Amino acid sequence: MIKLNQLSGLERRRRLCNNKLALRVGPFVYQVHSSLLELDDGLGTLYGDFEVVDCDSFVDFTVSVKRANPLSYLKGTADFYFDHQRPFTTFNIKNAYAFFEWGLNWCISVYPNEYLTLHAGVVAKEGRATIFPGVPGAGKSTLCAALGLAGWRVLSDEHALIPPKTSTVVPVPRPVSLKNESLEVIRRFSSGAVIGPPSGDTHKGRVAHLKSDLTADAHERNPLPVHSMVFPQYSPTDEQHLSRRSQTQSFVMAAFHSFNYSELGMEGFLTMRTLIDAVRCYDLVYRDLDWAIDTMEKLNVGMLR
Repeated sequence: MIKLNQLSGLERRRRLCNNKLALRVGPFVYQVHSSLLELDDGLGTLYGDFEVVDCDSFVDFTVSVKRANPLSYLKGTADFYFDHQRPFTTFNIKNAYAFFEWGLNWCISVYPNEYLTLHAGVVAKEGRATIFPGVPGAGKSTLCAALGLAGWRVLSDEHALIPPKTSTVVPVPRPVSLKNESLEVIRRFSSGAVIGPPSGDTHKGRVAHLKSDLTADAHERNPLPVHSMVFPQYSPTDEQHLSRRSQTQSFVMAAFHSFNYSELGMEGFLTMRTLIDAVRCYDLVYRDLDWAIDTMEKLNVGMLR
């Protein structure tokens, strides 16, 4: 197995420019093409430990980031493509790396229906996974990032992939997206945080991504049993607490946070029921990351019910 960091910078750029760079990300293979240095820098920083796959093998998604038109050297704009589709509007080339990551997210959100897919972070410790569903701004990515830096395995900060009628989750590790104040929070939390190219003035504000594949088993692909489902909410003013959430409420909210629950029909319902029946569900309100990590550690080993 060849990892990206085993290629020289020149070889990495050559493959990237010639549409010969394919990376394994959990159960998927992305073939990536771009001539932009912004993308090359981000891949070198954040994907160094990802497996490089032979492009002649099966590829799930072929993606590219290209200058928008021949005059874009003057305009400084670019586009993201999946095959020949352009799912986003043209963007500032300075934000190319953020749009690349969002494009990879879009591919998983729209196409794979072999899983029930939830919009959620996923972390694991000692072989037990916790799913963090949440709306944007709830604090799930910040919590995933802090747990990853504290020794937890980050399976995803964006997608929980649940195989049909199981209570397991498939790892799909990628860099964690941090926005605005979360960037400084994580920098203060750990001086060892590896953060990729920043993107400013996007529709989500200031964005950068954290290298999160930090554990020895970060790229193992076997599904893990889900131990708990925790709905996080960052609040600078509310009292910090972990409290039980009813299974019925959790079912409804998890279905709301699913990309394809309705599309899967009865199979989606049965898979969600199997998952919710197998786990304990909680609300977590936090403002202090050390407190949140300690609480998650206790929950993971059964000290909290």
